[in-house]
Amino acid sequence: MSAAPDPGAQGHPRLVRFRAMTPGDLPAVAAVERASYQFPWSEGIFRDCLRVGYLCRVADLDGEIVAYGVVAMGAGEAHILNLCVRGDLRGRSIGRQMLLLLLERSRQAGMEAVFLEVRPSNPHAIALYQSVGFVQVGLRKGYYQAPGNGREDALVLKLDLAGGRGDHPA
Repeated sequence: MSAAPDPGAQGHPRLVRFRAMTPGDLPAVAAVERASYQFPWSEGIFRDCLRVGYLCRVADLDGEIVAYGVVAMGAGEAHILNLCVRGDLRGRSIGRQMLLLLLERSRQAGMEAVFLEVRPSNPHAIALYQSVGFVQVGLRKGYYQAPGNGREDALVLKLDLAGGRGDHPA
């Protein structure tokens, strides 16, 4: 577990704790997910991620789940499946801290590279990933569900853990 201060509304520091996700966190995680995405993962998907042993972490601020991350690992590669911060707390580096934690845990597990998909319509996420060294290596056509029965492509990003910049301490 790691922790970082978060300036509260009155400027008083509040402690953000990063820890393993538990089954008891799932309703709160799913609530953040539903509030953040038009096509959210279900609570059952998060439950399955825990059950199969994916790396699942949450950020807890004053007893509330405010962010989470899910990573699958295998064959020397990690795949960030989901990383989300509650809307009212975006821009306070909680997402960056979560990302760095996930990268460090992946490195510790012996992974050589990390992959993820991101919507081209999410410039803030793209900027975050690029800022730690992710580069675009592909495009998945029609990967994401989109409004009106449409589909949105996904940018495929990769970070080489051996030589990438994602080696900042979490």
